[in-house]
Amino acid sequence: MQYARLGSSAVKVSKVCLGTMTWGCQNTQADADVQLDYALAQGVNFIDTAEMYAVPPSAQTYGATERIIGNWLSRHSAKRQDIVLATKMAGPGLAHVRNGTEMTPEALLQAVDDSLSRLQTDYIDLYQLHWPNRVSPHFGKHAVGHIGFSAVDSEQQTAQILGLLEALQRCVDAGKIRYCGLSNETPWGISQYLQLSREHTVPRIVSIQNEFSVLHSKDWPYLIEQCVHEQVAYLPWSPLAGGALTGKYLAGARPAGTRWSMLQRNGLFRDTPESNQAIAVFTELAHSHGVSPVTAALGWVAQVEGVTSTIIGATSMEQLQQNIAAFATPLPDALLQDLASFLRRYPMPF
Repeated sequence: MQYARLGSSAVKVSKVCLGTMTWGCQNTQADADVQLDYALAQGVNFIDTAEMYAVPPSAQTYGATERIIGNWLSRHSAKRQDIVLATKMAGPGLAHVRNGTEMTPEALLQAVDDSLSRLQTDYIDLYQLHWPNRVSPHFGKHAVGHIGFSAVDSEQQTAQILGLLEALQRCVDAGKIRYCGLSNETPWGISQYLQLSREHTVPRIVSIQNEFSVLHSKDWPYLIEQCVHEQVAYLPWSPLAGGALTGKYLAGARPAGTRWSMLQRNGLFRDTPESNQAIAVFTELAHSHGVSPVTAALGWVAQVEGVTSTIIGATSMEQLQQNIAAFATPLPDALLQDLASFLRRYPMPF
């Protein structure tokens, strides 16, 4: 396992981050226990979760994933110091989370305490804001509503960001969190956080977690270039495009127990004629090089300059083993060249 520094922090994280959003819905406590034990044995030290998990988000599954991790930590307290544990505060738009209201300093302080309680730990290594108050482009496009750039009061947004950073500083001072990060943000949003940390005594953002794959590469090069120069760790989520890049959903297939067999956002906006055509070509391309589509998709993400750690998730041990193994060997140059041609042919099919 390879490791990299988490942005400007003093922490080193594995190049593979164990995502957990299926725990509490598709996966049980027993499943999670086995996944955690296996991942740690392979050298994975980075675990990512969120207060809104499990997914699909609902009032019934809210906080379930954190509780599952907390149960495991309560039985493996000696391993806590070896783990970089990340979680996230949900932004506005979910009726069952703070009535769908915006993040405020007061809500953040309570959310941190609630996560600590569910996780059964005294501190969180990386605390992230899941999406901004103005609603991120990713969530806005497919769930809540587009950002109206001209309708956003930049001064008001900056004041809100400062208030959140000041609340985060209180948590850092209290020893409740070590570092702070963002998720589903834009270059403008990152810039505001970084500038405010230069002007005020507030935490400096060390990471951003955005969707990134060969089907959804909008952050390269623009946002990722900013991350490299500002020492902000870039943490891709959904590198397999919600499982689509495995090819298992082609021709309308919906294997039982998979994410796309469940009614939710992750499958719906990816299931288009354009994306299905691109996925069919991608899987054939991978096989032509003697490489599985999973290895090709994860290997491509891992080799992008600026990517610090790639967030993977699995509902079965077979998937987890295959995902972690995909990072062991760099992709051959010939395949990377063909993937570059693929990206030119299919720029952002969804």
